[in-house]
Amino acid sequence: MSDTVIKPRTRARTRVAAKTGRPRLHKVILINDDYTPREFVVTVLKGEFRMTDDQAYKVMLTAHQRGVCVVAVFTKDVAETKATRATDAGRAKGYPLLFTTEPEE
Repeated sequence: MSDTVIKPRTRARTRVAAKTGRPRLHKVILINDDYTPREFVVTVLKGEFRMTDDQAYKVMLTAHQRGVCVVAVFTKDVAETKATRATDAGRAKGYPLLFTTEPEE
């Protein structure tokens, strides 16, 4: 008889994103208005969403032409915080600038 001990192999399991409870993402949406200056919108996008001049201008122009534009996608808390801060920046200057959030599909 042999003194060899046989151990069963264990396999590491990888989790699927749905099983880990990955947080649902939310879109931050810029809503166009006819009063907030374009330059101010670009400044807010650069400051709050860390965009380059070109990125911010394209987002602003898309919102201007289509009425709305998705700015970025974050977890719910981050999206709501950024949307509120960006909207508040416009209100502080007397503009009706509005950012909202909605769940990503």
